[in-house]
Amino acid sequence: EFRRVLFRSIKVVLKAKAGENGKLFGSVTSKDVAEALTSQHHIKLDKKKFVMPDGIKTLGTTTVDVKIYTGVVGKLNVVVEQI
Repeated sequence: EFRRVLFRSIKVVLKAKAGENGKLFGSVTSKDVAEALTSQHHIKLDKKKFVMPDGIKTLGTTTVDVKIYTGVVGKLNVVVEQI
């Protein structure tokens, strides 16, 4: 339980270009999130652990499920900001 709460408090911030309506040009992928998690928090996870079938396509905060172990899913807050 402690691990889940600790992981939930982590926030990853990415920058992307978006139109006036907040829709991204392209999308933020699980690879982008994995690289940002490593560079910002020194936590290395395989991109396949992130449950993001279509990526993130809008600015703002998105909660992403992370498969840590079989049957254990954590939550990670991913913030996408305008460049």
